[in-house]
Amino acid sequence: MLVAARELLAVRSPLDAELMVSDMLGAWWGRRLRRGDVEEFLGEGLVDYAAKAGTPAALTLLVAVAYLGTARQAAKAEGAALALMESDVARPRWAERVGAVKPQGCYVSRDAYGDQDTVVCTFAYRGVPRTAPAAVEAAAEGAQEPKGDAGPQGPAEDPHALVVIVDYNMRGMARDAWVSSQVDTLLEKAGIEAAGNPMLRFEELEPQQARALLEFAMKATAETLGRRRSTNVVSDSYSAYHAFARARIKALPPGRKRPAPLFSEAPYSRDRRAMLAAEFLASDAAEHLSDPSAASRCADHIIDYGCDQDFNRPLRVSPTKCETFLLDWLPRKVLLDPAEQDAMPHVLLSWVRFAAPRTGLPDEGLRATLDAVYEAMGRFTEAYRDPTTFGLDRSLVRRLLPDGDLSALPRRAFAFPFLDGTRGEVDLSSLRPAEDADRRVLLEIDHAAERDRPDFAEHLAWHEEIATRLWNGDPEQMWEAAQRLLDLGHDRHDVLHVLMEIAERIGDHPDELAAALDDIADIPDEPPPAP
Repeated sequence: MLVAARELLAVRSPLDAELMVSDMLGAWWGRRLRRGDVEEFLGEGLVDYAAKAGTPAALTLLVAVAYLGTARQAAKAEGAALALMESDVARPRWAERVGAVKPQGCYVSRDAYGDQDTVVCTFAYRGVPRTAPAAVEAAAEGAQEPKGDAGPQGPAEDPHALVVIVDYNMRGMARDAWVSSQVDTLLEKAGIEAAGNPMLRFEELEPQQARALLEFAMKATAETLGRRRSTNVVSDSYSAYHAFARARIKALPPGRKRPAPLFSEAPYSRDRRAMLAAEFLASDAAEHLSDPSAASRCADHIIDYGCDQDFNRPLRVSPTKCETFLLDWLPRKVLLDPAEQDAMPHVLLSWVRFAAPRTGLPDEGLRATLDAVYEAMGRFTEAYRDPTTFGLDRSLVRRLLPDGDLSALPRRAFAFPFLDGTRGEVDLSSLRPAEDADRRVLLEIDHAAERDRPDFAEHLAWHEEIATRLWNGDPEQMWEAAQRLLDLGHDRHDVLHVLMEIAERIGDHPDELAAALDDIADIPDEPPPAP
């Protein structure tokens, strides 16, 4: 990194320097380390190494990290940079202007679907500070101070725009970011494109709102990466601009509530959701649906998805949203009976016709959304895999999924593998693992061979703790850790005991428990034996 930092000495503008260092810091952004924080291990380690090097290149890097790094990195880098400056280590002229920017304006380009916002925030560097004698001399000669951004700081320089794409089909996360120095051209093109396209809106955004929106989006990105354990949900270039974007967002004034996505409404209560479903089923758009009962249940799923996964926007429809719902969310999350599987694509088509006029979606958008659903109908039958087709009895599946959460089936079946047949006088098919009393009976049967243990009651209580956590998916890292141990060849009983040991050792510290389970989930495969 310090070798690469030498190039900073040849840079002539703080903007270029900040972008270079942001790219450096992005080299490990989103990566994971076993038993450690990557930002602490690599980022702070780089700061420590640069501080010891004490070269002009090291000082230049420290100055940039003091602005672009995490809070801990910035504090360490600032202290180290000041120490090197006191030792008269040389630094470039632009070093004093790193981060000395002023917001110029904020804008947002929104598509008519409400799928995404493209947020544009423009900045400029404050000019080189004037010396007092020069200001006094100008006043003595009767010269006026320049207006606007000029003045004691001089004219603003190096205008540039930070552009961030906020994707509402991915829970409002920041999916892409880049920087442009062609600010006027960028804004002009965005305005012209929106003026000639009914599917786009381009408008100014208050800087406070822009900050709130982007802070929310970047937090959503971090949370999504934590769940998916992969950076493939963002663009390839996002990591290079992440540190720069984080720093520029802090330059915007705080103090406003995040602007709601297009078509957002107040939270829907259960009664309000039921009323919306009834209105849909009574509409002309739904009159051709042949199975009213299945259509009603499908409508409930569509409305719940819009309320719970799309910022209270059940009436918002778009090609991307409909495809995500039909081909990704339903196959992962919802248990549908055969009638619902047959009806769902047709109900979704009717819902699009019902909802689009209520949000004012242009005809062009309505046609594109209907086409997308038609194209997805054939793929839905392949994407949705009914668990009963794998030999599972539907009544058993219903007992494991009383909430219909299809994604919970593997971990719940792992926690409670004995749900059929009889054990002694107990009819296992009559027990419901969602109920505490039945859950305890199932665990006692599962561990009948260990009844003679002197600590059997305590041991069973810990098994119940782990089983309950697996049932609820709390934390989600527990099932990921269990799967990794199974992949490594451990049997089910050993896996449960590993999870118990971790939970007992850490106690009631959710973050520490999640981190410890993460370490297990990240265990690599054993290297192949040497020939």
